[in-house]
Amino acid sequence: MDNKKLIQFKKTIPKKLSSFIDPELFVKFEVKRGLRDIDGRGVLVGLTEISQVNSSIVKNNKTIPTPGVLKYRGINIESLVDGFLKDSRLGFEETCYLLLFSDLPSKGELKNFTDLLSKYRNLPDDFVRDMILKMPSKNIMNSLARSILALYSIDDKAEDTSPSNVLEQCMRLIACFPLMVVYGYQALSHYHNNNNLIIRSPLDDLSTAENILYMLRDDSKYTKLEATILDLALVLHAEHGGGNNSTFVTHVITSSGSDTYSVIAAALGSLKGPRHGGANIKVVQMFEDMKEKVSDWKDDAEIEKYLLKILTKEAFDKSGLIYGMGHAVYSISDPRAVIFKKYVGRLAKAKGLEDEYNLYARVEELAPIVIASVRKIYKGVSANVDFYSGFVYRMLGIPDEMFTPIFAVARIAGWSAHRLEEIINNGKIIRPAYKCVAGSSNYVPLNDR
Repeated sequence: MDNKKLIQFKKTIPKKLSSFIDPELFVKFEVKRGLRDIDGRGVLVGLTEISQVNSSIVKNNKTIPTPGVLKYRGINIESLVDGFLKDSRLGFEETCYLLLFSDLPSKGELKNFTDLLSKYRNLPDDFVRDMILKMPSKNIMNSLARSILALYSIDDKAEDTSPSNVLEQCMRLIACFPLMVVYGYQALSHYHNNNNLIIRSPLDDLSTAENILYMLRDDSKYTKLEATILDLALVLHAEHGGGNNSTFVTHVITSSGSDTYSVIAAALGSLKGPRHGGANIKVVQMFEDMKEKVSDWKDDAEIEKYLLKILTKEAFDKSGLIYGMGHAVYSISDPRAVIFKKYVGRLAKAKGLEDEYNLYARVEELAPIVIASVRKIYKGVSANVDFYSGFVYRMLGIPDEMFTPIFAVARIAGWSAHRLEEIINNGKIIRPAYKCVAGSSNYVPLNDR
């Protein structure tokens, strides 16, 4: 086929793609789209001991919305955060231990665990050069997924799915994710944006959050407050039940018997989606547009007018979505956002960005009112953790391209725990049903078409 015919054929392809299904059929056959009920509750498809997400109670056969609750291994996330912050400690490593081993570590166990992570926090010889620098990607999530799959090739026990071997693989990935993310960004920044290339090795005595800031920044310096808030972000993003998209992907692919590297690469592909891990980028972009369009950041009426234009698809990206507002489970409040907000204000004050923080707070208060005024909603709407996380990352000098990868650095802990849980319980391969609604047709010989 010559180029002219090939171009013409490509033009006809979109017209041949006809997979539209009448929305009424989903109602007729009672299909739970997105594996969710109309009120947003997820369809029960599994059991877990890793984390619990609650947003309501049932009283007198009625579901009553309550402030959101998140527990890791039965421990309320607020108690967990308060525990290590009161001791002036960083808590991500402790959180990883809790998710993986079901219990909080003793001092000795935590020391041994962090020492092991430090030992694992390195990449094979020439890996950074050959897998990251030689093939810089414009999207770090893709670079990260490629690196994960490459690690399969150098693991002599890559296909060993025994719990002990999978645990070691997961711990190595937890340790190496920050390196691959930061180096992936440095490659992007240098080869695509013509900036200086800085590759700095992690330090054994630094935590995950501290090493990210140390490796990322040109001067390698950071304040205690900055490290504390980045560490807090990692803790709050580390796990969120088995039903979130990327964790469900982890369960699905683990149930097929696949290897750890394939499972985690697939989870990364899920997290990359803007409906999942990419939402915080949309939030900061929305606020950039808002700051240009709203002249008085203290005028509630002007802010409400802008938000209304978003909902009517007249402002920002014309999607009709106020990003960072609402959650599939939470209605009254997202406990992660509630915790995060307390420390976001402190960082904003330290950075001289109190006016911007106050704008975020105003939108958080006004958005649910505006949404309720124009749309029928089946449950309450509140700010989710993504509402503030992008703002925090900007204040920390973390580039937008790293927002979702930082989410992955945290969530690898939860994915690892769920992979192990699926393996240990040795359940059936996950295979939900789809009903075919296409009509019958006859085969037509090629010469008669």
